[in-house]
Amino acid sequence: MQFTSAEISSWIGMYLWPLFRIAAMVGVAPVFGAQNVPVRIRVGIAVALTLVIAPVLPQVPQVDPISSTGILIIVHQVMIGLAIGFALRLVFAAFVLAGQLIGQTMGLGFAAMVDPQNGVQVPVVGQFYQIMVTLLFLAMNGHLVLIEVIADSFRTLPVGPEGLGMGSLWSLVLWGGQVFAGAVLVSLPAVTALLVVNIAFGVMTRASPQLNIFAVGFPVTLCIGVIVMLVTLPVILPQLSHIMSDVFAMMQQLVAGGR
Repeated sequence: MQFTSAEISSWIGMYLWPLFRIAAMVGVAPVFGAQNVPVRIRVGIAVALTLVIAPVLPQVPQVDPISSTGILIIVHQVMIGLAIGFALRLVFAAFVLAGQLIGQTMGLGFAAMVDPQNGVQVPVVGQFYQIMVTLLFLAMNGHLVLIEVIADSFRTLPVGPEGLGMGSLWSLVLWGGQVFAGAVLVSLPAVTALLVVNIAFGVMTRASPQLNIFAVGFPVTLCIGVIVMLVTLPVILPQLSHIMSDVFAMMQQLVAGGR
């Protein structure tokens, strides 16, 4: 059997171009791209997804991978994968920020632990919210929806020398504002309740200066903060479902706007 260089280049490109997009998404997206996930596991996941998705994709351009056009295609595929994974990471960052706001208000801003997702230290309340959101994300089959989105992106934005447009990149930038909006919505009940408690302690200090408010205020604020967190936990799932539906819709617009 004899194979021409064009046929070999076509077979390589059929798996090589999708691999760059999928690997970039896996390396950035939450759960898949966590710091505690070994690099070999991430590469294995990217290769496995490529082997499953590539055979059903549209025809890819027959371009030499080491040519200038091939390098341009690689850069665009990496940018598309990074954009999809980064958009989902912003959702998790919103809940981490909400936990940090609650922790600062209830006096646990100094209590930090290493975040295995990002490899940095975050307050324990933020870590609690991140673990909870990760479990809810997996329970909602969010990882399967993410794989579906990356597979559909090859149809709406096929492999080629053209990548994301300026409109798509700008929509990703605007989506960053949802981090602060989502964090405020999640943390608002707890922060409001703790603010009322702090105002009450301020009035007590003003009325009775002899009262050692520092010895009493911290335990009371901590206990009330934990109680408010437990009471507001049922609100997390509807908020996560709403934000997840928005981010997946934004991902579809992101890859559709680059055509």
